[in-house]
Amino acid sequence: MSDLWDVDPIPFVGTSDLRQGLGFRYYQPERVVAGRPMKDWLRFAVAYWHTFDQRLVDPFGEGTAQRPYDRFTDPMDLALAKVDYAFEFFAKLGVGYFCFHDRDLAPEGDTLRETNANLDRVVDRIEERMRDSGVKVLWNTSSLFTNARFVSGAATSPFAEIYAYAAGQLKHSLEIAKRLGAENYVFWGGREGYENLWNTDLKREQDHIARFFHMCVDYAREIGLDAQFLIEPKPKEPATHQYDFDAATAIAFLQAHDLVGDFKLNLEGNHANLAGHTYAHEIRVARAAGMLGSLDANQGDKLIGWDIDEFPSDLSETTAVMWEVLDEGGIGPHGGLNFDAKPRRTSFLAEDLFRGHIVGMDSYAAGLLVAAKLHEDRVIEDLVSQRYGSFDAGIGATVEDGSATLAALEAHALDVPQAELLASTRSDHLESVKATLNNYLVAALAEA
Repeated sequence: MSDLWDVDPIPFVGTSDLRQGLGFRYYQPERVVAGRPMKDWLRFAVAYWHTFDQRLVDPFGEGTAQRPYDRFTDPMDLALAKVDYAFEFFAKLGVGYFCFHDRDLAPEGDTLRETNANLDRVVDRIEERMRDSGVKVLWNTSSLFTNARFVSGAATSPFAEIYAYAAGQLKHSLEIAKRLGAENYVFWGGREGYENLWNTDLKREQDHIARFFHMCVDYAREIGLDAQFLIEPKPKEPATHQYDFDAATAIAFLQAHDLVGDFKLNLEGNHANLAGHTYAHEIRVARAAGMLGSLDANQGDKLIGWDIDEFPSDLSETTAVMWEVLDEGGIGPHGGLNFDAKPRRTSFLAEDLFRGHIVGMDSYAAGLLVAAKLHEDRVIEDLVSQRYGSFDAGIGATVEDGSATLAALEAHALDVPQAELLASTRSDHLESVKATLNNYLVAALAEA
């Protein structure tokens, strides 16, 4: 293995030394948990854009990032060099997947034709490195939001020339997905929304993007691309209101436009928070609709009202997420955990990219261990079964089998004393539930 990063392959070191260093405390890819190796439950992926392109800028200051490939000044030389650095990074971290936007990889030219040519040169090298390493594409996508041309949207733009350009860009991105064997293809509507209703035809814009999605489905079938299509919800930023606000909104849109059979959801922790939800809530909504596709692993600062893409470190949240994944039997048919995350501006050294991923991978590995113990002991299953047990027999069963009527339910309820009604809720001890989860968090990790 070469040494472009001046970092050794990341080992498993266990918990004998609890201070953070360049080693995994909980993540062991081959360790069997709930019948499968950890790596199969988690399927970690590195986000190309944050890891190799992000300069750690924020709205108030220039970038601080120091990267070993900064010596390359020609844009194409830099783009090609990043591929080599990326694949060594994957190898040293022990990650088998990566994700990318088309514009992460190569500089744009004066025309779409020139841009495609630049992109194809970089994809040539990626294809070669994938063949040599065995690393796969979890998903790719098209950046239809970064360039100034998309200031008013792409597939929801009020300008037909922009819509056509977006379609052409997306077409080539789907061809790259086919070429690289992407397991999923993500659509994130970075500017697909509105800033002001007074100058917006909301229905027309939503009809346009639905037609755009149908064209993508048709072209994928034409070229034989069998990747799972995914919508990634986000409520706001940059648009005041984005059309894929949250999981429920995205599912309703897909249902309304006859797209449910072709799309599932790619959900992100920080986006869930911006929508006023927990990450587990968004996953549960998707699961209930049969729409869970893949997950982006990050978290937000609850005191900051924008999408800051921190590496996940909240073990309560990772446990809740992995409980949902275990209960589902996996993250969708082709999904994984993509680290759509970046270091803070003060963590600007190259090795901090490894530190951030180690924190995220260990946090989800720990969450998996705790969630597996909860499932093994049927803690949540038994709680829920008991709580809804009154619907398994008697008057409750008539509700579930469809035979209940308002008259029959009224007759049942008319003479029941209030004290009996209150007694029927005796299993709703939320504080006990929280205490139990805390106990399992501590005990399961102590056993690990």
